[in-house]
Amino acid sequence: MSVLVQMAMFPTDKGESKAKEVSKVIEVIKNSGYNYQLTSMCTIIETEKMSEALTLIGKCYEVLEKAGCKRVYSTITFDIRQNHEDRIKQKIKSVEEFIGEVSK
Repeated sequence: MSVLVQMAMFPTDKGESKAKEVSKVIEVIKNSGYNYQLTSMCTIIETEKMSEALTLIGKCYEVLEKAGCKRVYSTITFDIRQNHEDRIKQKIKSVEEFIGEVSK
Protein backbone atom coordinates (compact mmCIF):
# COMPACT_ATOMS: atom_id res chain seq x y z
CA MET A 1 0.00 0.00 0.00
CA SER A 2 1.08 3.59 -0.58
CA VAL A 3 -0.04 6.46 1.62
CA LEU A 4 0.87 9.83 0.15
CA VAL A 5 0.55 12.70 2.60
CA GLN A 6 0.58 16.34 1.58
CA MET A 7 1.25 18.32 4.72
CA ALA A 8 1.91 21.87 5.87
CA MET A 9 2.36 22.58 9.59
CA PHE A 10 3.48 25.79 11.25
CA PRO A 11 2.86 27.89 14.35
CA THR A 12 0.70 30.98 14.13
CA ASP A 13 2.08 32.60 17.27
CA LYS A 14 5.76 33.01 16.33
CA GLY A 15 5.94 36.10 14.13
CA GLU A 16 6.04 36.61 10.38
CA SER A 17 8.81 34.17 9.38
CA LYS A 18 8.16 30.51 10.12
CA ALA A 19 11.42 29.02 8.75
CA LYS A 20 12.93 28.21 12.14
CA GLU A 21 9.90 26.24 13.33
CA VAL A 22 9.18 24.66 9.94
CA SER A 23 12.80 23.46 9.85
CA LYS A 24 12.15 21.52 13.06
CA VAL A 25 9.17 19.79 11.41
CA ILE A 26 11.17 18.98 8.26
CA GLU A 27 13.99 17.56 10.40
CA VAL A 28 11.51 15.12 11.99
CA ILE A 29 10.36 14.06 8.52
CA LYS A 30 13.92 13.82 7.19
CA ASN A 31 14.99 11.63 10.13
CA SER A 32 11.94 9.37 9.80
CA GLY A 33 13.41 7.40 6.91
CA TYR A 34 10.31 7.84 4.72
CA ASN A 35 10.57 9.23 1.21
CA TYR A 36 9.59 12.88 1.15
CA GLN A 37 9.64 15.89 -1.13
CA LEU A 38 9.84 19.42 0.24
CA THR A 39 8.15 22.15 -1.78
CA SER A 40 7.77 25.85 -1.11
CA MET A 41 4.20 25.38 0.14
CA CYS A 42 4.06 21.88 1.65
CA THR A 43 5.87 18.59 2.13
CA ILE A 44 4.84 15.34 0.47
CA ILE A 45 5.61 12.13 2.37
CA GLU A 46 5.07 8.49 1.41
CA THR A 47 4.51 5.75 3.95
CA GLU A 48 3.31 2.16 3.60
CA LYS A 49 0.58 2.35 6.24
CA MET A 50 -1.86 5.00 7.42
CA SER A 51 -0.75 4.39 11.01
CA GLU A 52 2.84 5.32 10.05
CA ALA A 53 1.65 8.57 8.47
CA LEU A 54 -0.44 9.49 11.51
CA THR A 55 2.39 8.70 13.92
CA LEU A 56 4.76 10.90 11.90
CA ILE A 57 2.26 13.77 11.85
CA GLY A 58 1.97 13.47 15.64
CA LYS A 59 5.75 13.67 16.03
CA CYS A 60 5.81 16.78 13.84
CA TYR A 61 3.26 18.45 16.09
CA GLU A 62 5.15 17.39 19.23
CA VAL A 63 8.36 19.08 18.07
CA LEU A 64 6.47 22.36 17.71
CA GLU A 65 4.81 21.92 21.08
CA LYS A 66 8.23 21.33 22.69
CA ALA A 67 9.49 24.49 20.95
CA GLY A 68 6.88 26.48 22.84
CA CYS A 69 4.37 26.95 20.04
CA LYS A 70 0.97 27.58 21.55
CA ARG A 71 -1.04 27.59 18.34
CA VAL A 72 -0.29 25.38 15.32
CA TYR A 73 -2.02 25.43 11.93
CA SER A 74 -1.87 22.36 9.71
CA THR A 75 -3.32 21.15 6.43
CA ILE A 76 -3.13 17.45 5.68
CA THR A 77 -4.31 15.57 2.60
CA PHE A 78 -4.06 11.81 2.05
CA ASP A 79 -3.99 9.75 -1.15
CA ILE A 80 -4.15 6.08 -0.20
CA ARG A 81 -3.74 3.37 -2.83
CA GLN A 82 -3.57 -0.39 -2.41
CA ASN A 83 -0.97 -2.51 -4.24
CA HIS A 84 1.27 0.41 -5.23
CA GLU A 85 4.55 1.87 -4.01
CA ASP A 86 7.00 4.66 -4.83
CA ARG A 87 4.16 6.88 -6.03
CA ILE A 88 5.99 9.99 -4.88
CA LYS A 89 8.11 9.53 -8.03
CA GLN A 90 5.83 7.42 -10.22
CA LYS A 91 3.02 10.00 -10.36
CA ILE A 92 5.48 12.56 -11.75
CA LYS A 93 6.87 10.07 -14.27
CA SER A 94 3.33 9.35 -15.48
CA VAL A 95 2.81 13.04 -16.30
CA GLU A 96 6.25 13.30 -17.91
CA GLU A 97 5.29 10.51 -20.32
CA PHE A 98 2.77 12.92 -21.81
CA ILE A 99 4.58 16.31 -21.68
CA GLY A 100 8.26 15.64 -21.05
CA GLU A 101 10.36 16.62 -18.08
CA VAL A 102 8.78 18.87 -15.48
CA SER A 103 10.25 21.01 -12.70
CA LYS A 104 10.90 19.01 -9.53
